[in-house]
Amino acid sequence: MPDAASSTPNLVARLLLPRGASPDAWRMLAARGLRATCDGYMAVLLPAYLLALGLGQFEVGLVSTATLLGSAAATLWVGAWGHRFAPRALLIGASMLMAATGAGFAGFSSFWPLLIVAFVGTLNPSSGDVSVFLPLEHARLADAARGEARTALFARYSVLGALCAAVGALAAAVPDLLGRYAGVAQLDALRALFVLYGLVGLSILVLYRGLPAPAHGTVPTPPTPLGPSRSIVVRLAVLFCVDAFAGGLVVNALLALWLLERFGLSLSQAGLFFFWAGLLSAASQFAAPKVAARIGLLNTMVFTHIPANICLVLAALSPSLPLALVLLFVRSALSQMDVPTRTAYVMGVVTPPERTAAASFTAVPRSLASALSPTLGGALFAAGFISAPLVLCGVLKIGYDLALWRAFRQHPPRAE
Repeated sequence: MPDAASSTPNLVARLLLPRGASPDAWRMLAARGLRATCDGYMAVLLPAYLLALGLGQFEVGLVSTATLLGSAAATLWVGAWGHRFAPRALLIGASMLMAATGAGFAGFSSFWPLLIVAFVGTLNPSSGDVSVFLPLEHARLADAARGEARTALFARYSVLGALCAAVGALAAAVPDLLGRYAGVAQLDALRALFVLYGLVGLSILVLYRGLPAPAHGTVPTPPTPLGPSRSIVVRLAVLFCVDAFAGGLVVNALLALWLLERFGLSLSQAGLFFFWAGLLSAASQFAAPKVAARIGLLNTMVFTHIPANICLVLAALSPSLPLALVLLFVRSALSQMDVPTRTAYVMGVVTPPERTAAASFTAVPRSLASALSPTLGGALFAAGFISAPLVLCGVLKIGYDLALWRAFRQHPPRAE
């Protein structure tokens, strides 16, 4: 008769994993959910904490930039040289780095030590997941399932991250609540949440330590740098950069600004819109595996994305608020289907030993490209062209979709 300790992971696996996935893959999904919860509140609290320490807005920007650049550098390092180390050891090392990051931010108060911790640590001030964990988890998940089960597994991975980040954002209210009802100073409450961040890193370490070692007598295929699939990965990375740059033109902050300026929405109305749009996006990622099972990964990426971007352009030109909202909701229900299918496609067109490197070299350029375009979008808004960022985003993304389909329609994943 199984005891409670052994049955609990089995229960979690049944709740989190699709049929056909390795039972141990629940550890990656659980770790992703924990990290996303922390990222959700850290993205909100990091600037407040730095300002509470007496730093200025310029220093806040420098620290935020350092976190993104450091995470990108670490992820690229994993892609280029991580093949020299055991994947499980790298995951454990990343968890220890997360714990040290929380301790460093909770303990230091001066700018330069915080800047160094920000660069070498794992904090993520953005809405997406750009961290050293990403290529390691993607490669492990790719090995944990095949075919449709792999797509479904990546869908659950991305949706779980999105939902947990939304829940984590609610924790940004904890410092105010502690100050109001428990008399805790705001700075102390903020430090406590950084300590919690470090403790979550230790819990993720425990999860990864439970990953099984290779079966006795078997020699696992070690990860390698990009080799046979290099040209495919480079072309994908270039195209993904175009998509990410276009997406940065209508990040949520700029889209909210457009709704406020164009139609006079209140902040509460805009917040309600993003709540429902987020739910539609999450639901669409659950539906993506079903669609991909019928028409293929690449077709799902392209032929759900094009209608979504047409809706964005039409919404930008819409004469009325109700029509614009309907078009934006349709966009939300379609535009994120490419998230799990894109990851599954990349993992499927490269050889298994190259998956860690491929995940790194396709994820990091996307994040760097998306960091450039909000400045352009803001400049267009300031110049009075308030709908131009939406139109430009839609046109660029449609061009990306067509170029992606033309370049890779003859390169189906091995499972297809």
